[in-house]
Amino acid sequence: MPFNPVIIVARGEKPAWYASTAEYARADLRKSIWQLANTLVPYFLLLTLMVGSVRQNLPYWVTLFFAVAGSALYIRIFILFHDCTHGSFLPSPRWNRNLGYLCGTLTFTPFHDWRRSHAGHHLSAGDLDRRGVGDIDLMTVAEYAAASPLKRIAYRLYRNPLLMFGLGPIYILFRNRWPQKGGNRIDKLSVLCTNLAIACILVVAGLTIGLKTYFLVQIPIVLIASPFGIWLFYIQHQFQGVYWARKAQWDPWRMAMEGASHYQLPRLLRWITANIGYHHVHHVRPAIPNYNLQRCYEQTPQLQQVRPITLSASLHCLSLKLYDEEKRMMVSFRQALHVEAAKT
Repeated sequence: MPFNPVIIVARGEKPAWYASTAEYARADLRKSIWQLANTLVPYFLLLTLMVGSVRQNLPYWVTLFFAVAGSALYIRIFILFHDCTHGSFLPSPRWNRNLGYLCGTLTFTPFHDWRRSHAGHHLSAGDLDRRGVGDIDLMTVAEYAAASPLKRIAYRLYRNPLLMFGLGPIYILFRNRWPQKGGNRIDKLSVLCTNLAIACILVVAGLTIGLKTYFLVQIPIVLIASPFGIWLFYIQHQFQGVYWARKAQWDPWRMAMEGASHYQLPRLLRWITANIGYHHVHHVRPAIPNYNLQRCYEQTPQLQQVRPITLSASLHCLSLKLYDEEKRMMVSFRQALHVEAAKT
């Protein structure tokens, strides 16, 4: 289990070193502009190359070759969108919103509606009594044992990697076309505006390159990028040693340090995912823009005491399906059956 320097303070109390992270929560306009340039410009260039490859009747594998690179940039655009929802990417709240709408349109995600849901995730992550807000659904061993056969089957299907990373992206793409439960007027309006922007793109595409060309270009990018996006959400809070507690005992600082992972990725993948692997740093102070996360981590010794998850080790997390409250650990379905058998 990861070592956590936060737990030496009273529950809910900010650790002494927390104040030192404030300096990293300042948006840098030059860094923001550079990230936009090295992300959006090559993305649109790749889209142009893909359109050209389709219209020139080149073998479709040429288009798919460009789509792989385009999907990497698509993921990066979503992380920039994510920063905008936290108001951290740019110094101006208005331009964080405007850029958030642009990146949200490019990734088919409504800005205000997703921002509200994601804020709920930050307020409830690791709380067993407030699950299901912007995160992967999770059952405890006891809940699974008490569930009906139909509910067990549904949960097993939901946690099946083929369905989660295969059909999951398609489900999310369509789910984002409707406001999520509990949204207010501006949240619902953001869904409408995003849908209208997407409709305008389709109309313009239909009048210029043709809808067939547009779909042959856009769909593979989305289908390649989205499973990796879901994987990032999965590994951020589904790993051995993760912190979960009932609301009465829930501690936001333990959650940030033990309930969010440090996903240690190779340099190229860190760039593609805009440092989101430093997820524990992000949960400690969500206002830190992605381009300051690594520096905050490297210059804050306490943050370095969280045990990282390597790329190879992360694959083993796929077998973790349930949370055992008694042992305070994630377990597989098979392990859960052994736990229940031992009780009988």
